Amino acid sequence: MRTTSLPEKTPSGMGPVDGEAFVTIRGMEVQFRGPKGTVHAVDGIDLDIRKGSVLALVGESGSGKSTIAKALVGLVARSGGTVSVGGVEQAPERRNRPRQSRAALQMVFQNPVSSLNPYQKVATIVAEPLRVAKVPADSRVKRVRELLGAVGLDVDSILDKRPGEISGGQAQRVSIARALAAAPELLIADESVSALDVSVQATVLNVLRRLSVEGGLSMLFISHDLGVVRTVSDDIAVLHLGQLCEVGPSEAVLAAPAHPYTAALRAAVPEPGIPLGEAKHTDAEPPSPLSPPSGCSFRERCLYATAVCAELRPALTELGGGRRVACHHPLIPAAHDTAHEAHAKENSA
Repeated sequence: MRTTSLPEKTPSGMGPVDGEAFVTIRGMEVQFRGPKGTVHAVDGIDLDIRKGSVLALVGESGSGKSTIAKALVGLVARSGGTVSVGGVEQAPERRNRPRQSRAALQMVFQNPVSSLNPYQKVATIVAEPLRVAKVPADSRVKRVRELLGAVGLDVDSILDKRPGEISGGQAQRVSIARALAAAPELLIADESVSALDVSVQATVLNVLRRLSVEGGLSMLFISHDLGVVRTVSDDIAVLHLGQLCEVGPSEAVLAAPAHPYTAALRAAVPEPGIPLGEAKHTDAEPPSPLSPPSGCSFRERCLYATAVCAELRPALTELGGGRRVACHHPLIPAAHDTAHEAHAKENSA
């Protein structure tokens, strides 16, 4: 198995980005109606993914992470809001988007084997996007070999195998190679390493990070594992019950969370030789998406909740340094609050 070392981030902690939003999501809403009521799976999300950067979307199961990914590529229709990629607004459903727009957004799914045709050989699977794009047969063969090599696979030994004959890590890298065959501008990795062994995880993460740092590929990386997120991402967005809690540079957010929910997730990450952090939330069960609480979606589990948390849904507030938090009682004060306190202290002196 061929592996490569993980490419380093720049001194600022960010990948090779130009600072401008390449993917813009504004007011995204996704609702599912059923016999028991309406589930607001995604409830008014605003997100930006910068060119060449990796945005990690994290949260517990049922928080809406995968729904955002599917709505982004058009596999699930949005109930409201807009999505723009490279300045071009995308239709809510994939079938209503032109082929070029569909090819620009590619997704790598959580279960690699089930997302591949079990009856086709790896060579055919990876070549399919090239065939659709009418790439000549001889060029397809060459490109397939390049793509499989780029994701660290032994090309000659895997070309003629079927998904059931390869490991989960190999299947995941085949999925990545197939996605790259469409020459995407945005790659969405939905829990792409959660089912893999630790050593295989490292190999896949190496591949994804290299694609961003060296290839300039923009990426949405979905995970519930903050350890993995720290390794691969430039920015992080924390999601709870379909609502954003906190957004900012990964290193800054994970080093000093501003939202109690982020702090709870961070405290639950085991690290060798370091005791687990104290509980940052109550033992209350997560609320049902069919009957979410009023105000802040996390208030029923939050140790800092007050009356205002039940009355008003907190808006995303700027903290400075590219960070935003939606909390009435943030663990880190907003930049303007800090400046106000300093000014008051100066005047009192």
